Amino acid sequence: MRSAPTVLAVAFLVVGLTGCGGSTHPGSTEPPRTASPQPTQSSPTTASTAVDRAGPPRIIGTIATGLVVPWGIAFLPDGSALVTERDSGRVLHLSPPHSDERHGRWRSATVGHIGESDQPGGEAGLLGVAVSPSYSRDHRVFFYVSSDHDNRILRATYDGGRLGPPRAILTGIPRGVIHDGGRLAFGPDGYLYASTGETGDRALAQDPHSLGGKILRITQSGRPAPGDPHPGSSVWTLGHRNVQGLAWSPGGHLWASEFGDQTWDELNLIVRGANYGWPTVEGRSTLSRFRNPVAVWHTDQASPSGLAYDAGSLWLGALHGERLWRVPVRGTRIGDPKDYFVGSYGRMRTVVTAPDGKLWVTTSNRDGRGAPRPGDDRILLVQP
Repeated sequence: MRSAPTVLAVAFLVVGLTGCGGSTHPGSTEPPRTASPQPTQSSPTTASTAVDRAGPPRIIGTIATGLVVPWGIAFLPDGSALVTERDSGRVLHLSPPHSDERHGRWRSATVGHIGESDQPGGEAGLLGVAVSPSYSRDHRVFFYVSSDHDNRILRATYDGGRLGPPRAILTGIPRGVIHDGGRLAFGPDGYLYASTGETGDRALAQDPHSLGGKILRITQSGRPAPGDPHPGSSVWTLGHRNVQGLAWSPGGHLWASEFGDQTWDELNLIVRGANYGWPTVEGRSTLSRFRNPVAVWHTDQASPSGLAYDAGSLWLGALHGERLWRVPVRGTRIGDPKDYFVGSYGRMRTVVTAPDGKLWVTTSNRDGRGAPRPGDDRILLVQP
């Protein structure tokens, strides 16, 4: 039986702690990575100044250890969090120390089990999680999960004890061993956004009738949301290879991080109804029918997964690149991206902003492509 995760006090880490290298090939290892040349971008860099004055982010603690591919994190109104494990299908509830415990421990409990990947080393399984904006009234929680035949979005209730029986609200999202997307996030408009992948079948990304290779926008019942580009369709944008990061910045701007193939990973500003070019284009192009990314990285610098907005910047977790990227943003303009913790903690997957303004960042070294060390996988606490 797999042991339960260890949940630690929020305490300073040992300065000399180093991470194991990762790789995009299962079973292989690499030495810790060094900083690579900076990514290229197409926007003015006026967003950088205030961030430069703020100083670099710091790892100030560890929330949890002993996890197995933690994939989704969503916070509840009381400051506790639900965490999904991709391969085990477990849903964990992490609750903060009691107010009278100065050096208390975050507590962990398994509150449900939703599916389990039957393809070890694949990218399918229990992926994203999102909490209803009206959770205090409806107690609804949403999950992106792989079934035997497809990827689907489920809705369940959580009362603080156990998850209620999940119900599928959207089915038929293509599933594959690779490129399953899986991020869920509610927008400021109150609707649920979901990122999907093209499962390695490139043509799906440009097929308007397929839910693969898209960003979707739906109601809490799973129907296309009012204002979606095409009547009867939940497709918000198309032409994506594999989006695993969604984040909003002030002004209601939606951003997405996207895996490239062999050359360019992308950060995209998401615009209703836009086509982002895959598989015709990887990175930038001169074709007017496609929208270009605002920044691109070589694939060994990123393989971007989670994305969050905090403290005037977008924060992007890099798997193959084994680092955390900070991208200053002001309106729709970005500044110079900078990377941190290069190679120190291995593969960084999910990044979320906690209610107190700090970042939670998960490692993904037990996903069949990393080099796990004792304590992996973990959730790191970052002061931005």
